[in-house]
Amino acid sequence: MASEKPTHIEEMARWSITETIAAIREGRATARLVTEAAITRIERANPHINAVHTLLREQALADAEAIDPSLPLAGVPTLIKAEHDIEGIPTTLGGYGNSTPAQHDSAVVSRLRAAGAIILGTTHMPEFGQFPWTEGASFGHTRNPWNLHHSTGGSSGGSAAAVAAGCVPFAIGSDGGGSIRIPASCCGLIGLKPVRGRVSTSPWPDLWGRLGTIGPLTRTAADTALVYDIIAGPSEHDAFPLPRPYNTFTDAANQAPQRLRIAWLTSPANPLIHVERHIAKTVHDVARTLAKAGHTITHLTQRWPNDQPNYLIEFAHAIAQERKRVEHPNRLETRTRHTANAGRLIPPALLKHAHTVATKLAADIETRFAEYDIVITPTIATAPPKLGQLDTTGSFHALIRSLPMVAFTTLANTTGHASLSFPASHTPDGLPIGIQLYAPGGDEQRLLTLAAQLERLLPNRPTIAPTLP
Repeated sequence: MASEKPTHIEEMARWSITETIAAIREGRATARLVTEAAITRIERANPHINAVHTLLREQALADAEAIDPSLPLAGVPTLIKAEHDIEGIPTTLGGYGNSTPAQHDSAVVSRLRAAGAIILGTTHMPEFGQFPWTEGASFGHTRNPWNLHHSTGGSSGGSAAAVAAGCVPFAIGSDGGGSIRIPASCCGLIGLKPVRGRVSTSPWPDLWGRLGTIGPLTRTAADTALVYDIIAGPSEHDAFPLPRPYNTFTDAANQAPQRLRIAWLTSPANPLIHVERHIAKTVHDVARTLAKAGHTITHLTQRWPNDQPNYLIEFAHAIAQERKRVEHPNRLETRTRHTANAGRLIPPALLKHAHTVATKLAADIETRFAEYDIVITPTIATAPPKLGQLDTTGSFHALIRSLPMVAFTTLANTTGHASLSFPASHTPDGLPIGIQLYAPGGDEQRLLTLAAQLERLLPNRPTIAPTLP
């Protein structure tokens, strides 16, 4: 819990959202003090991790001074992936394609402001969010706070690094193929990929067509639920509007789990992908822990459907559509232009077929969930890789190199299901290992209930990265 006199920046960096709110409401801190501490932490950490793109220092301090203390996130600082509009600054999408400041906040940013969150700025991402590492020609490498020679994953790597380093208690990311869950796994965080349509993508009707969703990266299940309660809900022009559930996500994170039927697997759908031994062992160890807690556990040896050939069609088309949304397509990175050009060549009939296959895959997964309440897999097949995954790499080789990172994550984007990466363990070198929880239908609540139980069952899990130099 927060201390009685929270004046030390390093101490405040470890506060969760709920601890920050409690300190402000109880008078042990002010919104301005918390905001100043977050800004100082960013200024200290960012030269090492390169997570933050734009820091809105003066605006954030002014917002903190004027905050309504009755709001649910009053005074809690946050950062936003550079894919989402913040009024007054360009939405860079990780590159140089846009230069005109956004005229309005996106729906998610607007909802966070209305709840009292302090928007500190934007975080780095690979251009268009197209890679599972956060590296780019416009900003260089974003570094993992747990080991500065390793990747944060991507594409929400800047958001993940900022939370893991204690700059903010939560940040907003987006997920079109694992882009919340992968960096959450690499950086020791909880990363929730919502069910398709649960969070508005406004001002755009969609994000990467059917693939993309927007969600939080946090350190606790309770914090994830709190933010999710605030940002969930459709907007008028959403392509896939989905209402909020009747009960709150916070209620789900606080309730005791019933006995669940939990299946686990470590074999990826693509038989060419090798899962590292300590990654597979972590999934197995978690399954045994859950069995001891009273859940019914089943080991799945049959591989799940391989969605990736179908996913690649939707992915390339999404990048082509994304290019239409930038002001200066001639300024895009060479890899981005090549992928977008490939996407433009996809005939409408092939894209329609891909959507049909995706719908059938979703039905197949739902059928499998008739026997299980949750399925657990690795989030990624390897430890967080070393930096430089995109150095001197063209589009095709970058795609091939991505496969171990996305082997377990793209299926949820193809089918629209919810999934969550939970920080379960460490590699022998001290890097975080995440496991993925996969739920049927739109049942994010079940994911949050189980994640909260895992926090109690795994006290030695990753929480916050060691102090940076």
